Amino acid sequence: MRHLLVVDDDPSMREVLGSYLESKNFQVSAVADGRSMARVLADTAIDLIILDVKLTNEDGLDLLRRFGGGSDVPIILVTGHRREEADRVVGLELGADDYMVKPFGLRELLARVRAVLRRSEAAELRSRRNERRIRYRFAGWELNMRTRRLTSPIGDVASLTAGEFNLLAAFLRSPQQVLSREQLLAASRVHDEEVYDRSVDIQILRLRRKLEANPSEPQLIRTERGAGYIFAAAVETA
Repeated sequence: MRHLLVVDDDPSMREVLGSYLESKNFQVSAVADGRSMARVLADTAIDLIILDVKLTNEDGLDLLRRFGGGSDVPIILVTGHRREEADRVVGLELGADDYMVKPFGLRELLARVRAVLRRSEAAELRSRRNERRIRYRFAGWELNMRTRRLTSPIGDVASLTAGEFNLLAAFLRSPQQVLSREQLLAASRVHDEEVYDRSVDIQILRLRRKLEANPSEPQLIRTERGAGYIFAAAVETA
């Protein structure tokens, strides 16, 4: 189930959009401001954001600059002003994937959400295909994405389960960035039935035992209390 984040300061709009999209088999989080938006993004893996440009006390374009830059999460901007073409242009230049003007039909919104998600999924698939040719190097280790082989600094091959491989790959794609447990849970899952609340912590413990000189004092995969985990080493690709 795809998870959507609706950011709109109008309670009735949040209710309408949330109820409709949930009826179409989406999971929806609906918030009113940038602080709540930041909290959801830190705690949860989000597949698409629907962001109102004209919030009461905040500028949606500023939120787009803050949270959209460098993010892989697609964003649909919403405004209530038809003639504000400048906002639309700026929003698209900042990385928004689509733009809608109120009032709009819910069926049109659904169609645009599905279209943006399809484009995002296609881009992710192309990226993953290209990634198969990549070798990640860190702290003397090397992970070959094509062969799925992890080689130690002294040349030994360390075996990885599918979940451990997916988790390590997620860290190596985003080095020196805090990743929440929800983000890592989504990245490491192999089959939905294998996912449970503490599985990320267990897999990280196993990875530390394989990667760290002293797993009780980890230097590569560090815990950020209350936020998640961070891969602290520099990562190179070849």
